[in-house]
Amino acid sequence: MARIDESRSFIPVRIAVLTVSDTRSLADDKSGQTLADRITEAGHILAARDIVTDDRENIRDTVLAWSRDKNIDVVITTGGTGFTGRDVTPEALEPIFEKRMDGFSEVFHRISYDKIGTSTIQSRATGGVVNATFVFVLPGSPGACKDAWDGILKPQLDYRHMPCNFVEIMPRLDEHLRRGKTG
Repeated sequence: MARIDESRSFIPVRIAVLTVSDTRSLADDKSGQTLADRITEAGHILAARDIVTDDRENIRDTVLAWSRDKNIDVVITTGGTGFTGRDVTPEALEPIFEKRMDGFSEVFHRISYDKIGTSTIQSRATGGVVNATFVFVLPGSPGACKDAWDGILKPQLDYRHMPCNFVEIMPRLDEHLRRGKTG
């Protein structure tokens, strides 16, 4: 069963938060602020925070730039996961995933279903790896951000979480890139 191994030290992770919205500013971005607050409360580092419009290129370019930044380990986006014409975050990011994390979406929907029932099917939350950086694509509601952080990301981004966690595999996410350069 999941547990915290107190013999291990907590390792802060550098996390960037990107809000995707045509209508929000930093002053009224409740979802991005929810994530920023939870990140810092957990002892992690808020490495960057920004807002971009619901535009595939803007979303993709920002996430690609952050994924190449050695001061960012994880990118979390919020917004643009629904079904309206302007919701394009999964379309912008899934094509650049080197590895897709199907389990993230499945667990997110399980947690969400317990809170909002079948309405969870209106979200296309997803996750993957881009340039050895974890990328998580969340809905644009504070409740969904709380659910994803509290139920999945907070434990998985804690090096003490057992039986396994994302932090312990971060140094190995670029093995395929290193192997290609040396062999």
